[in-house]
Amino acid sequence: MAVLFFIEIADGKVKKASFEAASYASAYAKQIGKEAVGLALGTIDHAELAALGVYGATKVLHSENKAFDSFDANEYTKAVADVAGKVNADTIVFSQTLTGKAVAPVVSARLKAGIVSGAVGLPDADFVVKKTAFSGKAFAFVKVNSPVKVVAVVPNSFGATKGEGTATVEDIQVEAAASRVTVKEVSRQQGDVAPLPEAETVVSAGRGMKGPENWGIIEDLAAALGATTACSRPVADVHWRPHHEHVGQTGVAIRPNLYIAIGISGAIQHLAGVNQSKCIVVINKDPEAPFFKAADYGIVGDLFEIVPKLTEAVKALKASQH
Repeated sequence: MAVLFFIEIADGKVKKASFEAASYASAYAKQIGKEAVGLALGTIDHAELAALGVYGATKVLHSENKAFDSFDANEYTKAVADVAGKVNADTIVFSQTLTGKAVAPVVSARLKAGIVSGAVGLPDADFVVKKTAFSGKAFAFVKVNSPVKVVAVVPNSFGATKGEGTATVEDIQVEAAASRVTVKEVSRQQGDVAPLPEAETVVSAGRGMKGPENWGIIEDLAAALGATTACSRPVADVHWRPHHEHVGQTGVAIRPNLYIAIGISGAIQHLAGVNQSKCIVVINKDPEAPFFKAADYGIVGDLFEIVPKLTEAVKALKASQH
C-alpha cells in the first residue's frame, strides 16, 4: 500500500503546488506507516523529480511519454488510475489547481473512490478530512469510507514543508492513446512572480484606480514586495487588466500569506475568493467600505498618496537589510 501524489509539470519544472501535495502526502503516509510515491507525466529531468525528497517523497514514478506533454484530462485520468493500481495506492493526493479539478473527480469515479475536494487538513485515523465550504466561509468535516480515497488539497493551505533527502526516480511505462484534444497554443504568465493560485503575496486593485493609466503605482508596489498583481471583477470586465488577474468567487480563488486590496470596496463575491488569505490589508478612502470588516489592517485615505509612500517604505526597509 502507498500514498500516491500527482506531480504537475510546467516548462520542465515541478510546479509549486506539487511541493505542497508532496508534503501533504508524505505527512499522511508517515502518519499511517506507508510510503509517499509521486507520479510525473511528460518531459522533465530526473534531478527535478529527485528533489521532491526534501518534501518527504520516497519514490517518484516517471512516464516520459511525450503524449503527456500536452494536457488531456482523459489521458491523465487513465494514467493516474493505472499507476494507482500498479502501486496498490489506497490514497491519491492532488493539488486543487485547474489540473487537479479536471482530473481528481474523474479518477474518483473511475476507481469508485470517495473524494474530498478543498481539503485543508490531514485525514485522521477514521479518514475524516477538514475542507472548506460555502466559498471558504465555513469548514466541513468529511468522512470517506471507500477502500480507495482521493484528496484534492487547496493550494497554500497545508504548506510545503522542506526537510532533507532525495527521492528515488523510476521510469514507468504508461500508455497514452492519441488525444482527442488538439493544443494549438499554450500561453503562460511570464516573469519571475508566481501565478496567482501559488502566490504568497498579492497586490490587488479595483475601480478606485480610476483608469488603467494609473496602474503603474500598483506594479511598483508589487515589484518592491516581489508580489503578484490582481484585480477585482469590474476592472477585468472593462479591460483595464487581463482576466487572468481577476480574483474572487467568479475569478481565481487565492490563499496568499499577504493580500493587499487597494481601491476595492469588498463586495461579497470578491471576499469569497480572497477571505482565506492569512493577512488582509485594505487601503480605501471610504471608511464604510465593507472590506474593512474583513481586514487585519486598514488604511483610510487617498490611495494615490498612500501607495507610493508604502512602496518607498518597502524599498527603504529592504535597502537597510543589505
